Amino acid sequence: MNRSFITLKKTIQLSSLLLFTLLLVSIFSISVGTVAIPLSQILNFLVGGKIAEEYSTILFELRLPRILLAIIVGGGLSVAGVVFQAILRNPLAEPFILGVSSGGTLGAVLAISFGLGFSIISVPASAFLGSLVVIMVVYFVSEKHGRLDPTTLLLTGIMVGAFFNAMILLVMVIRHQEVRGAFLWLMGNLSSADMNSFLVVAPVVLIATIIIYFNSRKYNLIATGDETAQSLGVEVEKFKRISYGLASLITGLVVSLSGIIGFVGLIIPHISRMIFGADHRILIPVSFLLGAILLVVVDTIARTLISPAEIPVGTVTAFIGAPIFIWLLKRSQTR
Repeated sequence: MNRSFITLKKTIQLSSLLLFTLLLVSIFSISVGTVAIPLSQILNFLVGGKIAEEYSTILFELRLPRILLAIIVGGGLSVAGVVFQAILRNPLAEPFILGVSSGGTLGAVLAISFGLGFSIISVPASAFLGSLVVIMVVYFVSEKHGRLDPTTLLLTGIMVGAFFNAMILLVMVIRHQEVRGAFLWLMGNLSSADMNSFLVVAPVVLIATIIIYFNSRKYNLIATGDETAQSLGVEVEKFKRISYGLASLITGLVVSLSGIIGFVGLIIPHISRMIFGADHRILIPVSFLLGAILLVVVDTIARTLISPAEIPVGTVTAFIGAPIFIWLLKRSQTR
C-alpha cells in the first residue's frame, strides 16, 4: 500500500478523533459558567431544535463566540509554533518567545490608542503589521551570507519581544484613557469575543493553515537539513521567508482578537511531536486541533475557577507553559 495513502489515512483518523474530542470539550464548556446551561438544551440545539429563551443570549452572544475564538486562536498559535520550530529546527521556538505576539499586540494597541478602536479590519491589520515588523527586524539581524542563524534568530526574537513589551507598557501609560479597555486583553483574554471579528479573522487563519499543510513535505525535508532540502528541489531561503510571513499573519490576526497568549505555540507542537511523530503531514493538523482543545479547556478554567470573576487566559497558559519551557531548555542542554 502506498506510504502517502497510509499517512493520509492516519491523519484523517487522528483528526476525526481529535475533532470529536474538541466537540465534547466545547459542549462541556458551553454548559458550565455562572449560569449553567443544561446539556439537554445544548444537545437539542445541535440536532436542530430550539434552545430555551433564557439560555439563548448566553449561548449565542457569550459562550459560542468565545469557544469559536478559543478554537481559532489555539489552533492558529499551535500551527505558527510548528512552522517556527520546523524552520529553526529548535523546539523552543514559538510566536511568544520569538516576539511575534508582542509585535502584533503593539500594532493593535497603537491602532486602539489612535482612535481606531476594536475595529473589525483596522486592529487585525495593525496587529499583522506589528508581527511583520518583528519578523523583519529579527530576520535582518539574524541573516548572515543569505542564511539564517537559528540561535541568533531565537535570541534576537526574545530581545525584540522584550523591547516591544516595554513599548506596549509605555503606550498604555501615555495614552491610558484610550487603551484602558485593553488591559485584560493584553494579558490574554477571550471575553471580548464576537462573531463579526471571528468571521473576519477565522477564514484567513484557516487558509494560511491549509497552505502550510500543503507544504508539509517541504517542512519534512528542511528538518533533515537545508542542504538536503536544497538538493531535493526546495528553494530553502525563499520557502523560509514565505513560512515566516504565513506564521506572522496567523499570529498577528489571532493576537488582534485575544491579546498575548503565550506558550501555546510551544507546548502543543512539542506534545504532538512526542505522541504522533515528526511527520508534518500529521503534525500540522493534529497540532491545530490539540491547540484548539487546550485553549477551550484553559478558557473554561479561566472563566469558572473564581466565577463570576475570571483569570486572564494568558496567565493560565503561562503557569502551564513556563515549567515546560524550562524542562525543554534543560533537555536540549543535556543532548
